[in-house]
Amino acid sequence: MTKLHEERFDVIFADAVGPCGRPTTLVETMGKAEMWLIRNYWDFSFPRPRLPNFEFVGGLHCKPAKPLPKEMEEYVQSSGENGIVVFSLGSMVSNMSEERANVIASALAQIPQKVLWRYDGKKPDTLGPNTQLFKWIPQNDLLGHPKTKAFVTHGGSNGIYEAIYHGIPMVGLPLFADQPHNIVHMMAKGAAVRLDLETMSTEDLLNALKEVINNPSYKENVMRLSAIQHDQPVKPLDRAVFWIEFVMRHKGAKHLRPAIHDLTWFQYHSLDVIGFLLACVATAAFVITKCCPLCYQKFAGKGKKGKRD
Repeated sequence: MTKLHEERFDVIFADAVGPCGRPTTLVETMGKAEMWLIRNYWDFSFPRPRLPNFEFVGGLHCKPAKPLPKEMEEYVQSSGENGIVVFSLGSMVSNMSEERANVIASALAQIPQKVLWRYDGKKPDTLGPNTQLFKWIPQNDLLGHPKTKAFVTHGGSNGIYEAIYHGIPMVGLPLFADQPHNIVHMMAKGAAVRLDLETMSTEDLLNALKEVINNPSYKENVMRLSAIQHDQPVKPLDRAVFWIEFVMRHKGAKHLRPAIHDLTWFQYHSLDVIGFLLACVATAAFVITKCCPLCYQKFAGKGKKGKRD
């Protein structure tokens, strides 16, 4: 989270408290949490130390695919051996400029796969016969279909984990928030190719789709992530439910909450330790500067006395 985002949330939190309450900040409110349920897992993330009140529950919403609606299933089956590509930029992006839509449609028209594109805007002029537009799609069920070859996504955490769960390689078109970060992780894992929605050309998207569909390494890498996601002693949703109920049963989880949240700002930045060390150095320097002249005078006096004798 950037400083700008933090300041915006601080304004919201201060307004929510109202004139009778004490103004607070986002950081202060977050520091009061005794248990954190983090929506990623080791298939997505990289090894790092974690606090005792952190529990990773990435993919808790994932589930086996259900049968598709009849007409959609018929369309998917009509793809034959080439299979299908699922295209969705999430519920927050239902429309885009005509120029961008035509760039995308032109690329999709050149692949042998059938395409199911969640798009609610004007029908692109370059839309190919292999592409069908939908205002809504059962994304999880499509990604779990055996004919799905690739997933074009904006990189939201829900879609990323559904693709991991079902083992589908991705072409990422991140837009904002955590989406670029999510796609970078998938690229590092060898399961995705990233493009810029605003600057990509038809050839860029076409080449990216060919890469993730025809290069077997992308499928192999995402299947390895899928195996890690499925191989857990407790399902993510069950783990999340357990910890929520755990906090309720014990009236909190103060024994897991790090003491760092109770430190003052100067303790947090170790200014008290730095001050103590500086005081020690200053004291030592003072003692040395005072003792050295005395010692010098004492030994110099003895030397002069010895010479006179």
